[in-house]
Amino acid sequence: MLKNKHIIAAMLVAPILAIIAYFGVDLAVSEKPHAAKEGESYKLVASSNCRYTSGICTLENGDFKLKLRSERLTDNALVIKLVSDFPLDGAKISLVQQEGKSATPIDMSVTQEDRKEWFVDLPAPTTAESEIHLVVKAGETLYYGETPAVFAEYKTIFTEDK
Repeated sequence: MLKNKHIIAAMLVAPILAIIAYFGVDLAVSEKPHAAKEGESYKLVASSNCRYTSGICTLENGDFKLKLRSERLTDNALVIKLVSDFPLDGAKISLVQQEGKSATPIDMSVTQEDRKEWFVDLPAPTTAESEIHLVVKAGETLYYGETPAVFAEYKTIFTEDK
């Protein structure tokens, strides 16, 4: 069987054609990245650090990136700081305590003149299902996202030796 030159040629050419076909189909059918358009809305995707007690949550869509940082968490209050790579014209946030319910959005306050840093005082999350919903405006474009509020509590597996 391995003495037939046609079979040997097919065994060498087939994997090469498969790789070319794989990249060719990806190039033909994949969505092309495009810049945000004025007046449109875009969803922000929560990174994996939002699912854990990391104290930080990153939301992004392409080059547009936001970081939510839990500055202070007490039994009845949560202070969140928002840091953006781009200047924002406004930011609203809400804490939804139970799934299926809604909460009134609260305006975030800007802390710097460059409008890249914002903060807000929220009630503390009461359940493990609590979610944070966020909407920001940059120019005439809206970005929105949601994330579990688990990240608001910062915990580490390391203990401090005294």
